[in-house]
Amino acid sequence: MRKIDNLLAEYAVSHQTKLNITIHYICVPLIFFSLIGLLASIPMPSELQNILPTFLLPYAHLGTLVIIFGLFYYYKLSKSLFVGMVFFSTIVLLTINFVALFVPTPLWLTMLLIFIVAWVGQFIGHNHEGKKPSFLKDLQFLMIGPAWTMSHFFEALDIKF
Repeated sequence: MRKIDNLLAEYAVSHQTKLNITIHYICVPLIFFSLIGLLASIPMPSELQNILPTFLLPYAHLGTLVIIFGLFYYYKLSKSLFVGMVFFSTIVLLTINFVALFVPTPLWLTMLLIFIVAWVGQFIGHNHEGKKPSFLKDLQFLMIGPAWTMSHFFEALDIKF
């Protein structure tokens, strides 16, 4: 069995009830989005801004760097999930830029509120399930959550991963 299949199966053990699964479908992408948004809120050195083309400046932040390193991890696990995560990550980066431009509250505050609400949702789901979150056993499962969600999306579309 492939490593990704083992990881997804192990992650699924603590995600069995319909309520917990539904909450995770909503909250895992929101946590990913808000974490990248929080990292995007950290100012980058002006030296970096001087060497990049203007169209890349809104994406020159720690959130993009974390996405790039995460994509290497997903590439090792599954090429199809990697492509899905590239697509999702692109949407996340574009949406964060939109929020930064058009939402009147500071980006960090908006993202922090989303992050907190999404984690509360996660813990409500796990409380309902009666099982601890997988990442308490192994931090690697913080990366598997988005892949697990993407794998269900792929299954619904009948895409092999």
